[in-house]
Amino acid sequence: MPRNPNARSWLDRATAWSPVLLLGSLAALTYWLDAQVQAPQPRRDGSARHDADLFVEGVRAVKLDTDGNPLQSLTARRADHFGDDQTTEFKDIALALTQPGKPPFRVTAREGTLSGDRENISFKGNVRAIREAMPASGAEEAQGPVTLTTEYLHVQPNRETADTDKPVTITDPRGTINATGMEFDNKTKSVNFKSRVSGQMQPKK
Repeated sequence: MPRNPNARSWLDRATAWSPVLLLGSLAALTYWLDAQVQAPQPRRDGSARHDADLFVEGVRAVKLDTDGNPLQSLTARRADHFGDDQTTEFKDIALALTQPGKPPFRVTAREGTLSGDRENISFKGNVRAIREAMPASGAEEAQGPVTLTTEYLHVQPNRETADTDKPVTITDPRGTINATGMEFDNKTKSVNFKSRVSGQMQPKK
């Protein structure tokens, strides 16, 4: 951990809002993802095995506003639905949220899994979440962009929580936070880095 008091203070401030920007948007995206994946009715034809009963290649879904501008989008190289547990697995998944008045948010990963109860989504392999810069508003200073990278991220949208047991890095123009393991609660606006926490702060210009 940084011994410089200014660096310690910066880490405290960064942990207070950086994951909030990222994971709050991620929760909204997973809610929308749930609406895009409609599971077929159960069948008595051997679908109890963990075999894909439906797959789609070149997945692309876009939600537009009343003026035809994109609000949310999902793309994936392939999506496989499994009848035994109603899960859906995605390859090369990319999610984006572009709402008016809010900075764009995007998350990409090599794989994504949506649970059958739609309560959990896991991103795996080169997970990268980016919240674009937020302009200054009122008394609040401009913030971001903020980037989170890890190899695994588990999100529970209804609980508004996210966690990982893998190394995670959060960066913004002010510096970087590195840690192994993270738990985030959007309701309480709290983040807990598990171990090996370190940070670097660039001097203000």
